[in-house]
Amino acid sequence: MKIFRTYDLLFILLVFTSCGKKYNIDGVSSVDLIDGRMLYLKAYTNGDSDWVNIDSSEIVHGKFIMKGKVDSDMMASLYMDDECIMPLVLEDGHIHINISQQENVATGTPLNDTLYTFVKRKNSLTDMLDDLQHKEARLVLNGGDYDEIHRVLSMRADSIVKATNDYVKQVITHNYNNVVGQNIFLMLCNSMPYPIITPIISDIIKGAPESFKKQQLINEFLTKAKENRQIIAERQRMEQNIQIKKSGYNY
Repeated sequence: MKIFRTYDLLFILLVFTSCGKKYNIDGVSSVDLIDGRMLYLKAYTNGDSDWVNIDSSEIVHGKFIMKGKVDSDMMASLYMDDECIMPLVLEDGHIHINISQQENVATGTPLNDTLYTFVKRKNSLTDMLDDLQHKEARLVLNGGDYDEIHRVLSMRADSIVKATNDYVKQVITHNYNNVVGQNIFLMLCNSMPYPIITPIISDIIKGAPESFKKQQLINEFLTKAKENRQIIAERQRMEQNIQIKKSGYNY
């Protein structure tokens, strides 16, 4: 069974409170080894600092069902024991989940369709980068010129990275006002070694509405990133001053 990889760490936001939203999950599994196992639907909710079980179901003859109400669209994750299998959006409507050896997918509602269209494309681009690394190793082992191979494949890799960044930016900007766009942005932020405003993050924030930037986790990241930018700028000024002083000693 393929474990979800794009959201190794999934941040959760709640938006657009409304009444009477009902989710209906109709799930199927083609993985025989997990038949009879329990699945748990977990989410962060207001006031909680950790995952909370909000629903569960046993897989019986390859099928499972979950039903419930949510006050707002929210991101959640499907767990088996302590292992996250996949994320999904709990929203009003009928959600179909398919668990297989190849992939796990949630479809049938607008935000889940958006999420898994993104997941599929993002994973495809990641696979393309991985294939380039394997191709480079094969060509070098077959006696090819390393410098030329590296030059050509690096250009291709740069193109794929740009396409990935452009696609991520496009999806986020088209979904500023829902949990999919907000969580993809937080996933992007979490890929950084520490909070910092990169060019792509800067571009995304420039066009973002205030409601997006004021979401708690997004606001916390941006605040810390701005603090880090000031610290880095101060260190650079100090290093420049030290270099200037050292240069003066040579006269």
